[in-house]
Amino acid sequence: MPDESGKFDRIALIGLGLIGSSIAWAAKRAGLAGHIVGAARSEQTRKISQRLGFVDSVAATPSEAVKNADLVILCAPVGTYGALAQEIQGSLKQGAIVTDVGSVKTAVVRDIGPFVPEGVHFIPAHPVAGTEFSGPESGFAELFDNRWCILTPPPGADRGAVDRLTRFWQRCGSNVDFMTPEHHDLVLAVVSHLPHLIAYNMVGTAADLEEVTQTEVIKYSASGFRDSTRIAASDPTMWRDIFLNNREAVLEMLGRFSENISALQRAIRWGDGDALFDAFSRTRAIRKQIIEAGQDTAEPDFGRAARKTPPGDKIS
Repeated sequence: MPDESGKFDRIALIGLGLIGSSIAWAAKRAGLAGHIVGAARSEQTRKISQRLGFVDSVAATPSEAVKNADLVILCAPVGTYGALAQEIQGSLKQGAIVTDVGSVKTAVVRDIGPFVPEGVHFIPAHPVAGTEFSGPESGFAELFDNRWCILTPPPGADRGAVDRLTRFWQRCGSNVDFMTPEHHDLVLAVVSHLPHLIAYNMVGTAADLEEVTQTEVIKYSASGFRDSTRIAASDPTMWRDIFLNNREAVLEMLGRFSENISALQRAIRWGDGDALFDAFSRTRAIRKQIIEAGQDTAEPDFGRAARKTPPGDKIS
């Protein structure tokens, strides 16, 4: 009979950065794992992870980590998923669930699906949560609390496996929703990928201005520039892979964004205050809905307290 508690005897995490370490902390908090094994390319990352205590053991290779694991979660950049799936396919346990945390889903299905053995359940997932920090020290158990995790199970996916993974994410603190991979990628292009691209570009534009020094940009970064560009500190490898693997949806959203920018540009050029007021009022109302839905707060600095760190020594 399938375990409906969301608990797994052995969980393998491939990648021990912000998301991987936060999953481990959340799973430990909820008592969801008998044993957590982590794999990372860097020996230093493996040592830090084991010393911080969010994994019970570490493995030098992904194939070693997944042996006898009931749940395998790929937490590396999405550009590595195809090679990882090919590497671990011969070591996966019959009945195991293989999932991921990638911010794109169509490419994940394309890259992982062909290497999933018969009898292994592949259920792509995306916990929509994060910070601009990275590395094993950056994780904390509360990262997923009241956030969404989107599952995109393929046609014919085992219902018991889907239910078990759903319960796992719920007990990690997430609300769970279901989408097709294609719809997921379009939604995330709007709410995540485009904002990151804009933030990166805003910082780049400021840095390129010859009349404004980088020192001045840093010194006078009031809330507008500071808060709008917070996510530009995110991991460049991860975001490079996201944009390359969700290019169609991102390019579609960029086209629409450019059209809206052009409309605002015309309103400013021609002094059309009514058009500006209407646009700002509409978008302000949407921002209020985000706060009312509990996805942010109206407090200063968006209510973001000082960065949380897990128990244990911090390594700089």
